[in-house]
Amino acid sequence: MADPRGFLKYSRADAPKRPTDERLGDWQEVYAALSRQERDQEVSTQAARCMDCGIPFCHSGSAGCPLGNLIPEWNNMVRRGQWEAASDRLHATNNFPEFTGKLCPAPCEAGCVLAISPEAGGAVAIKRVEETIAEVSWENDYVHPRAAEEHTGKRVAVVGSGPAGLAAAQQLTRAGHEVTVYERDDRIGGLLRYGIPEFKMEKSALDRRLAQMRDEGTRFITGCEVGVDLTVEDLRAGYDAVVLAVGALRGRDDTSIPGRELDGVHLAMEHLVPANKECEGDGPAQLSAEGKHVIILGGGDTGADCYGTATRQGALSVTQLDNYPQPPTERDDDISPWPTWPYILRTYPAHQEAGERKFAVSIESFVGDERGHVRSVRLRHVEVRRDENGRRQVVPVDDEVEELPCDLALLAIGFEGVEHMPLLGGLGIDLTKRGTIGCGSNWETTSPGVFVCGDAHRGASLVVWAIAEGRSVASAVDSYLTGESALPSPVHPTALPLAV
Repeated sequence: MADPRGFLKYSRADAPKRPTDERLGDWQEVYAALSRQERDQEVSTQAARCMDCGIPFCHSGSAGCPLGNLIPEWNNMVRRGQWEAASDRLHATNNFPEFTGKLCPAPCEAGCVLAISPEAGGAVAIKRVEETIAEVSWENDYVHPRAAEEHTGKRVAVVGSGPAGLAAAQQLTRAGHEVTVYERDDRIGGLLRYGIPEFKMEKSALDRRLAQMRDEGTRFITGCEVGVDLTVEDLRAGYDAVVLAVGALRGRDDTSIPGRELDGVHLAMEHLVPANKECEGDGPAQLSAEGKHVIILGGGDTGADCYGTATRQGALSVTQLDNYPQPPTERDDDISPWPTWPYILRTYPAHQEAGERKFAVSIESFVGDERGHVRSVRLRHVEVRRDENGRRQVVPVDDEVEELPCDLALLAIGFEGVEHMPLLGGLGIDLTKRGTIGCGSNWETTSPGVFVCGDAHRGASLVVWAIAEGRSVASAVDSYLTGESALPSPVHPTALPLAV
């Protein structure tokens, strides 16, 4: 039983961060290193704030965690210092709690009962507790390979090695299937490797999980584009089932902006991937913000990742632009009532380090120099409206034009879906109107024996949804191969988070 008065006795406390100057001087994670004793005591106190609610919305699939993490249970175990039991409970529902603990925006905290009113002191610091359980698990050797006791003789190919593909692969390997993960890049990890900056998650956290998976029997092949280097015919002949976890990496562009063709104007991933490769030891990034005035269009997570990357590369200035007005700092129940995901201003650690954000503005044009390189951007104050057909329109509200210096412009305005690739044509799979891969109620695509999960199915989404879909598709594939499955299936293909 949790401490029923814990939230009255203790205030919410997030993990302390390293000084800004120190963070900008390296690529290490932004949070300060506490002694194990101090960290464990602080986190135990935070876990004691959990109320053990009658209806825990934090792990509701619609309003909180789609993985169904049993949050009140491991909060209580942490409060009592039962770290190994907490580790077992957490890993029972989440293959990679260190990934979600570092990267997930925590819909569980938005659904926490203590988030209903600011007078309650704020949601339980669930994300901090989760990450600490994961770290304690590695430190104390609670994490071991879980090799299958029996093998089915069935072979499964997983195409893509992001969080969805890795979760599916680990579950299927543990169920006794022979699993091979194919990755077209030179290293395993997908966006975890090359999309997420090192200061958000050091890749050592990824590498130790991959070592566990290899010890369990999962096989990894890099530098192989399935459908090209491995033909569809060979794929079909060599495997009893295929899981497509290829992501939704087709970046959204805006070629309607005058000057978009200028040198120095790039999509966000053209900046993030080389920066991550440099951190991997592959030499200096070909596209760097060093000594440049940087403009980032887009106010979401990817924009913030570019923001923090640019400041660490030594940008002269960084300005992030958002078409929408600045959100409120607290939940407005008329717009996003609890327990839905709140519409509030989200300030990432990168925003606290340098640069500035501008809201309700849009780029009217990129201005180039005589060499055809961008030198500035012209901005207009705008309002986002919907036309009679519900289409989004960005409309200037006055005649004022602001010009800012710009040597590097990064478009971080989202993703349009799955990249067009020979594999899909070879399998006879068409994309949906949303640019994703459709499936039936059992995660199977229109191509028999081929399943889909993660962003490739859902569109660009959260790491926690990717892992949940990976676990669910593993259960479906296991049933397809053997007739039944004991693997958990936390989400249905049509599941959506609760929203207004």
